[in-house]
Amino acid sequence: LFHPMSQIVDELKPKTFILENVRGLTSHDKGRTLETMIEVFENLGYGIVWNVLNAWDYDTAQKRERMFMVGIRQDLIDKQVHSYRYPKAQEYKPVLRDVLNDVPKSEGREYNEKKYNVMKLVPPGGCWVDLPENIAKSYMKGSYYLGGGKRGIARRISWDEPSLTLTTAPDMKQTERCHPDETRPFTIREYARIQSFPDEWQFSGGITSQYRQIGNAVPVSLAKYMGLSIINYLNQFEV
Repeated sequence: LFHPMSQIVDELKPKTFILENVRGLTSHDKGRTLETMIEVFENLGYGIVWNVLNAWDYDTAQKRERMFMVGIRQDLIDKQVHSYRYPKAQEYKPVLRDVLNDVPKSEGREYNEKKYNVMKLVPPGGCWVDLPENIAKSYMKGSYYLGGGKRGIARRISWDEPSLTLTTAPDMKQTERCHPDETRPFTIREYARIQSFPDEWQFSGGITSQYRQIGNAVPVSLAKYMGLSIINYLNQFEV
């Protein structure tokens, strides 16, 4: 969506804009993708800064790193007193215990019998490494013999840690997100709480669509801090 966004920026010429994407964008094609994006926006008359923020630093019970690019129209930069500052990391670091109290009932995926029998063996905070070797090999198949980056497989989150990054489904083998006590994936409303959505926020469509909407979203609390940082920057220009 980068090119459509650049076209909209060119048409509307906003004072500022925010672009968010996965951390991997910063190193994609050895950094050339990001360089191209910055060049396009600079040619449209914007100064560009970017940074990688972790949602856990912003009142969200989830380790989720994302790249945030901020564009500022050149005429503002020319008369600014202070430059744009990203929001400061907060001292409060919530864990699942802090956000999954009294969660409203909602739909949720369920494991089939085979997967349930595997996941019930994983302790809170554990993953495939806690399974008996024969079960781990059977469950993971070829993935068992691959290198690092597998700790999301058969992962049960502990009450006393933040969730790993939520994906568009809580029961994909490579990115398992199992409830601390109950042997099941997080429900829709639990997913929403971990992404810091308010309980009254409604998601539309079927269960697959709802998981996707939540998993693809920017955590609400992190979005709030980013929005406030833009307001703080723009307030210097108020007369």
